[in-house]
Amino acid sequence: MTPADLSLTVQHAVRRAVDDGALRVDVPPRVKVEKARPGGVGEYASSVALSLARPAGRPALDVASVLKERLDGAAGILAVDITGPGFLNFTLRPQDGAELLRAVRTAGLAYGQGDALAGEAVRFEPPAEDRATVIVGCLTGLLRGQGADARVEAGGERPYVHPGADETALLGSDAARWRLLRAAPHDRPLDGPPLLVRHERNALFRVQYAHSRTRRLLANGAQLGVLPAYETEVHGTEGEGPLLGLLRDHPAVLLAAARHRAPDRVARHLEAVADALLGFQHTVLPLGDEKPSAAHRSRLALAEATGTVLAGGLSVLGISAPDRI
Repeated sequence: MTPADLSLTVQHAVRRAVDDGALRVDVPPRVKVEKARPGGVGEYASSVALSLARPAGRPALDVASVLKERLDGAAGILAVDITGPGFLNFTLRPQDGAELLRAVRTAGLAYGQGDALAGEAVRFEPPAEDRATVIVGCLTGLLRGQGADARVEAGGERPYVHPGADETALLGSDAARWRLLRAAPHDRPLDGPPLLVRHERNALFRVQYAHSRTRRLLANGAQLGVLPAYETEVHGTEGEGPLLGLLRDHPAVLLAAARHRAPDRVARHLEAVADALLGFQHTVLPLGDEKPSAAHRSRLALAEATGTVLAGGLSVLGISAPDRI
């Protein structure tokens, strides 16, 4: 269950409570859910009960109890807890690998997009310099990918405008954009020349190389007669769990990057995904006299999904995902 799915589930619980006569409020156009804070309960939390308490004319704890009754047992939710003055806290059911990979395969490069920010209108002033133009263009795409109405005010919009011509000529578009977007907006851009070095210390190279490795694994697998097919009874290898976790987190990362206007979060997440894939890649296909098995097919499916997430994340940043490096 993604944050967008959880938001809709809570909104539907409010609507059912209104339809049942348990609450007399206007159903909010969307319900905000956020990562639970350190020390909290579960994985996500919502203050919707507090915002509805006054219009309902009831204490927030009462409103939270009404909603909890309608959320207990909902698909994807393992537990609902009420904390503090009326916060709803959610523990989600673990998503099995097969379900996750099907979701990635179905959504393709759009995996992680949703409508959690539907109804929000975000307007940016026309950027005055190259870095701001690149950041605003990226943020516009991120926000639209979460359902927001985002655009630049009169003055022109260039969603994936290249940095300055001199810098692009020196570094190339990918490195020029990465140096601007990987650094937090309040920090200095990264140094450009190191981004041209094909070395593991270069994070941009690792991310693009990891994507190219997924494409090569698929091609090599086809030559061996191994096709991607995730099977839940196969436990895989030690590196599989962390990689699945990173793919599962991808929608939340995109949503947080949009909400906090922080495209650097996407870049950092892609680095983590790439590093996990590069540590996992050697287990994917049979080695030596090893016979192809269900485990190899499941690992190849995971590699394929990882490539999709890397390509989709790079696309959000306006950076290419080469099939070969």
